[in-house]
Amino acid sequence: MIEPLERLIEVLARLPGLGRRSAERIALRLARDRNRALTDELIAALTELRTRVAQCRLCGGITTAEANPCAICTDPRRDPGILCVVEDPADIAAIEASGAFTGRYHALLGRLSAVRGEGRHHLRADELFRRVESEHIEEVVLALDTDAESEATARWLAEHLAALRVKTSRIACGLPVGSGIAYSDPQTLEQAIRRRVPL
Repeated sequence: MIEPLERLIEVLARLPGLGRRSAERIALRLARDRNRALTDELIAALTELRTRVAQCRLCGGITTAEANPCAICTDPRRDPGILCVVEDPADIAAIEASGAFTGRYHALLGRLSAVRGEGRHHLRADELFRRVESEHIEEVVLALDTDAESEATARWLAEHLAALRVKTSRIACGLPVGSGIAYSDPQTLEQAIRRRVPL
């Protein structure tokens, strides 16, 4: 494979959800773009992304450079006393789509991982602790994933937040809607039973 194509494949393969084979298909499709219309559109979109898209200086979510802090952080209708902590900005979008949360957010941009050598300094944890104190947060909702690294991160955050005397909760985990008990893994069932709620 020629060097420019190989370089593009290597870059694309580093994107989440794209393996080497998918990256090859995309790169080859762009290489076949005879009039360069698709390639030019992609370059224009990436250039705009690079120049106009930014990380919100408060929550760590995705916003534009012109609207920073983001629309959620500046919305006066949001409850300023409750903060939902997520691992990734994509999690903010998913929770917003549910319509169930009306507070504000804080993206950690990662999780504790001994395997990857990612500790406290890789997270936006210090920013979180400062926000809890300066914004007089009443409750922090930990909306982290349920794997071992995320659970360890949640426990570590809960310990530090307890020292700040702020109410801390964890989103419930359990069976997805429409799923059957027989098809669930043991960890999901354990979480569902442990975090059951009264009717």
